[in-house]
Amino acid sequence: MVATARTRVLVDAGLSLRDTAHRLVHAGETLERLDAILITHEHSDHVAGLVRMAKRLPIPVYMTRLTAPAIDWGEVQPKLELFQAGSRFTIGDIEVDSFTIPHDAIDPVGFSLRAGGIKFSIATDLGYVTDSIRYHLRGSHLLLLEANHDLEMLKVGPYPWAVKQRVMSRVGHLSNDSASDFILQDLDREVGGLILGHLSEQNNHPEIVRLMAHQALHRRGLAARLVIAEQKKPAEVFTF
Repeated sequence: MVATARTRVLVDAGLSLRDTAHRLVHAGETLERLDAILITHEHSDHVAGLVRMAKRLPIPVYMTRLTAPAIDWGEVQPKLELFQAGSRFTIGDIEVDSFTIPHDAIDPVGFSLRAGGIKFSIATDLGYVTDSIRYHLRGSHLLLLEANHDLEMLKVGPYPWAVKQRVMSRVGHLSNDSASDFILQDLDREVGGLILGHLSEQNNHPEIVRLMAHQALHRRGLAARLVIAEQKKPAEVFTF
């Protein structure tokens, strides 16, 4: 969740309604205080709790025009705010930039959110970092970046070969090596916090990610606060 003094936006709704509520309480917030939901793409780990949330909360759900029809809304009639990938819009006092990411979804996007002179960017579920993504991540004070898998763990892991190929493809997921390369070559020196997330439970380990990221940050001479987000634990709260 991204919050200012008067606006609260949830990015994706992959957890159940109950789990989302618990995570928000951990951050000192509640479901009822949310002003909007932003959706990156239609895969279940990003929208599993969306329909129930849209049924319970009379708040707008922002997603691309192509993503909306891919979600099974059932009898729920959400308050949709549809946008074209690459467009900019405002929610309360938060300015949102969307940008296309390379992933095997219908119309996946990342987001940069700005308020009060602070920029927070989110780029997960991407096969590689495009020039456009590099551009949109510049100037971020806080960045959530994918570090999905360790290549060797993925290659010898339990996934079928076809799934392994999909994960490693240019429309799959970002590896630890690719995330470290981004830190070494492109991470903005203004960044105060770096969150590495979307870790695979089968093909990665938080301490591997932490070690590789620390090494990359040290080589760059950057003192960004590093957090490794884990699926079953609430993330740390950043305050600017």
